[in-house]
Amino acid sequence: MKKIALSLAMVAALGVTACSEATEENAEATAESAGADVEATAEDVGAATEAAVDEAGAAVEGAAAEAGAEVDAATAAVGAEVEEAGQEMQQ
Repeated sequence: MKKIALSLAMVAALGVTACSEATEENAEATAESAGADVEATAEDVGAATEAAVDEAGAAVEGAAAEAGAEVDAATAAVGAEVEEAGQEMQQ
């Protein structure tokens, strides 16, 4: 009877050990998968952030170029008015 009980105890212990090893392997695989998901998400966020910064930079450059063109046009208009006023004064 002691041999049977000891044998059953050993089988039970091996079963728990095998189950624990499988659980550990599953947990490790889950952790690796989660790590890969986090890494992929971080890469996606980085790419989206970079694209948004590039787009914002292009918008700022466009606005600056437009403002510069308007300043140039206004300067030319003022210069033309000043020249015209000077010619009228000479007449």
